[in-house]
Amino acid sequence: MSSLSDDLRKVVEGEVDDSTKTRDKFSRDASLFRVEPEVVVAPTNARDMCALVDFVLEKKKVPKTHLSLTARAAGTDMGGGPLGDSIILDMTKHFDRLIEMGKDYAVVEPGVFFRDFDAETRKKNLELPSYTASRMLNTVGGMVANNSGGEKNLKYGKTARWVDWLEVVLGDGAVHTLANLQGEALRLKLREVGFEGDVYRKVAALVSLPAYRRVIQEHKPHVEKNSSGYALWDIGDGVTSLNLARLMVGAQGTLGIITKIKFKLVRPQKYASMVVMFVDNLAQLGELVPEVLRYKPDSFESYDDHTLNIAIKYLPELGAQMKAGLFSLGLAFLPEVLMVLTRGVPKLILLAEFRGDTQEEALGKAQKLAGEIRQGRAHVRVRVAKTESAARKYWAVRRESFNLLRKKVRGMRTAPFIDDFVVPPATLPQFLPKLQKILAQYTNLTYTIAGHVGDGNFHIIPLIDPKDPTIGKTIDELSHKVYGLVVQFEGSITGEHNDGLVRTPYVGTMFGPEMLALFMEVKKIFDPQNIFNPGKKVGTTFSDALAKLDLPSVKPQIQ
Repeated sequence: MSSLSDDLRKVVEGEVDDSTKTRDKFSRDASLFRVEPEVVVAPTNARDMCALVDFVLEKKKVPKTHLSLTARAAGTDMGGGPLGDSIILDMTKHFDRLIEMGKDYAVVEPGVFFRDFDAETRKKNLELPSYTASRMLNTVGGMVANNSGGEKNLKYGKTARWVDWLEVVLGDGAVHTLANLQGEALRLKLREVGFEGDVYRKVAALVSLPAYRRVIQEHKPHVEKNSSGYALWDIGDGVTSLNLARLMVGAQGTLGIITKIKFKLVRPQKYASMVVMFVDNLAQLGELVPEVLRYKPDSFESYDDHTLNIAIKYLPELGAQMKAGLFSLGLAFLPEVLMVLTRGVPKLILLAEFRGDTQEEALGKAQKLAGEIRQGRAHVRVRVAKTESAARKYWAVRRESFNLLRKKVRGMRTAPFIDDFVVPPATLPQFLPKLQKILAQYTNLTYTIAGHVGDGNFHIIPLIDPKDPTIGKTIDELSHKVYGLVVQFEGSITGEHNDGLVRTPYVGTMFGPEMLALFMEVKKIFDPQNIFNPGKKVGTTFSDALAKLDLPSVKPQIQ
């Protein structure tokens, strides 16, 4: 009887690799999990993808056959999204072409690294504005699969906004193009015979029937930024419009395999100025955040006192990250050092960046906001970084401080498990003190808090000792407490990092059983044989997730 790898070599043109080294490499991403696949396949084209789906479907005709397909790109996911124990599809090896560039769009394959895509679009003075903090490492396919966002989300929204259409291989083993269908185009599609027509009809029923619409409207996220679940609330009414491409964005490869993407692009504004606010009293966020948002900054970011302390402590290393000399960097941060010495470390630092077609335009916007903030707020110190170069040090702290901490603290490991929650910005004065009270209970964690304060989206990625025998209990308890608090404040468990293994057990907690049932129905409509990245979005329990933790000290059990 032939092995799985031998069988796969007969049906695909691409490489098939089941070596111990390769399987170990693909068993991890940037998360806390390890799941070893049986084999890694690098498909060469859409024909290979179709052949792989047909192969798995044929094999699964035998009862209890365990086979699945999990697409993986750069492996920067922090939630275990691209991990699977069967067939992993390496999308970076051959699905790496920029196919077409237009005056305001690009057609690209999912395995193209964003850094390469960005270099090409900028030659045309164009940009995909939903890029992430990991933009030098991630691929465009990963951005679509997770519906990623980043520093510019406040103005430009997440990746879903910039996807025009997708070419995908669905559960029938055929290539389909998914887009936003309206009017007569949708009516024709709903009458179409075959798998695609069936998918459209069933999804249209989910979002149009009154009973289901009530569930969707009552349980959809109350925040602007969300990557959890399937976006049934954002795909049209199923009668006048239906956008299955939007449903596929953020689905984390659980509904089909993306083989081609058409992105809409924008022309970036070249000049920037920044208002920097040092906040001593978190209670002032209730007034401060909406006031800043009223001025419509391009970016509105934040980091906490832990982050600033790390930046000052590791100033030479931060200089190396910025490619700046220590003397010049020391001068640049002298005002902040003196401020800390004379008035103490602020609780939170807020960064509101404005961009314009001229430096005068950007600076004018920043100065108007700074003038208003300075009036009558003794607990807020305000500075204006007039140019992009002047703001660079603040961006460096926001982007690099955690990396510095991770590299400096030996024997510790990053632990992304409460790394991406969102709450309504207006609730931050009440939410943040409660969060800090929870975190203070766990003295075995070192952490920083940073995030997109304009969206209420925060990232906490603690450092842990992987040999600590209590760390499994800590991860379990703290996850429940933090996500419970997030749900209490009507937030989202993930703004941009997606569910993966780490948050799928909490999807029902966030959305409720009725909505979870609709998500399970979506999965069944697209993937009746459960062959696409199983266990993400739906189908993973707390026990399942803990059992996959890659920590030598952890004995998986729910406390």
